Amino acid sequence: MTEKADLQSVLDRAAGGGRITPEEALVLYRDAPLHALGAAADAVRRRKYAGIEHIATYIIERNINYTNVCVTACKFCAFYAAPKDTAKGWTRDLDDILRRCAETVELGGTQIMFQGGHHPDYGVEYYEKHFKAIKDAYPQLVIHSLGASEVEHMARISGVSVEEAITRIHEAGLDSFAGAGAELLPERPRKAIAPLKESGERWLEIMEAAHKLGVESTSTMLMGTGETNAERIEHLRMIRDVQDRTGGFRAFIPYTYQPENNHLKGRTQATLFEYLRMIAIARLFLDNVQHIQGSWLTTGKEVGQLSLHYGADDLGSIMLEENVVSSAGAKHRSNRLEIIDLIRKAGRVPAQRATTYEHLLVHDDPANDPVDDRVVSHISSTAIEGGTAHPELKLLTSN
Repeated sequence: MTEKADLQSVLDRAAGGGRITPEEALVLYRDAPLHALGAAADAVRRRKYAGIEHIATYIIERNINYTNVCVTACKFCAFYAAPKDTAKGWTRDLDDILRRCAETVELGGTQIMFQGGHHPDYGVEYYEKHFKAIKDAYPQLVIHSLGASEVEHMARISGVSVEEAITRIHEAGLDSFAGAGAELLPERPRKAIAPLKESGERWLEIMEAAHKLGVESTSTMLMGTGETNAERIEHLRMIRDVQDRTGGFRAFIPYTYQPENNHLKGRTQATLFEYLRMIAIARLFLDNVQHIQGSWLTTGKEVGQLSLHYGADDLGSIMLEENVVSSAGAKHRSNRLEIIDLIRKAGRVPAQRATTYEHLLVHDDPANDPVDDRVVSHISSTAIEGGTAHPELKLLTSN
C-alpha cells in the first residue's frame, strides 16, 4: 500500500470509524501527509465526542514520590538510586506523604499519583498501609497510581499472586492504575532499555488481570529510545488486543524520552513531528480507547497545543509536583492559567476533569477564569528529597 490513492482510502476509512490493521497503521504513520493524518484523527475525535467536541480537558494532581530506591535499574531512568547507594537513596515517611496530600486538597487537586522505585523491602503491606492512611485522611482524593511493574514487584516480595496483590491494594484505597512501566512493550526495545523489568506480555497480563478485577488503568508509550516505527505500532497493537478483551484502558498517553542524567545518553529522541504523528495514529488505530492524551512536559507547550488538532482530547495533568521525568531533563513548566489559555487559543473550551473524565469545571467564559492562582512555583527534586516543606508550588503538565 504505497500509492497516494491507497493511503487516502485507508485514511478515509479510519476517519469514518473503520478499523485499520497494524500493517495499514504502519504505512500511515510512516508515509501519510502530516496534515492529512491529523485531519483524519481530528475527525474521529469530533465524532467520538459529538456534542462536546469543543471541549479539551486537564486534571490537577500531585505526583508523590515515596522512594527513589529501586532494584530495576532501567537505563533510561535518571531518578532511581541503587539499594546500596545510601548517599543518594531516600524514602519519604508517611507524615510527609500525608502533608503533601493536604497541600493537594488545599490547592484544588483531585488526584494522587503515588510513584517511586521498586524498593527491595516494600511488599503489598507497605502499599496497603499508605493507601489506607491517605484514604482515611483525604477520602476525596483519587489514588490513580502505580502500574503493572509495581504489582509484579510487590507480589514477589510478599509471596502472593498478582491477583491477591491487586485485590488488597484496591480494597485499601487504590482507585485505578497508571500506565507506569509500559515503556516499550515489544521484546527487543524493552530488553534494551529495561532488561530487569517484566516482559511486555507480562505487563499486559497484569493489567488485564486488574481490569477483570474491576481496576481500570491508563496505558502509555515511551518514544525515542531506539525503537523502530514497526515496534511503535506493535506496542499499539498489543494494547488494542487487550482492550478488545477488557475495555479497561481509559486512555493512551505517549511521551518522549528525555536524555539527561541516565545510561542512554546519545540516543536519538523522537522528533516533535514523530510525536504528533503518534498522537494521530493512536486516535485512528486505538478505536477502542476513549481518550488520547497530549502532553507537553516532554515536548513543549506549542506541541501540546498542536496535539489537540491531531486527535488528542485531553492535555493531561497539571501537576503540583513531578520529579521522575524532570530529573531526566524535562524542563517545560506552566501554571493553571497558562493551560487554560493554551487550550482556549487552540480553539477549544478548557475544562477541569476528574480521573474518570467527568467535567468538574468548564471554563466557558474567560471573564470567570481564576484570577488568584496561588499555585505558582514547582517543587524541584532537590527541594523534596529531605521531605522539607516548600512555601510555593507550581502547576506543571505531566503524563
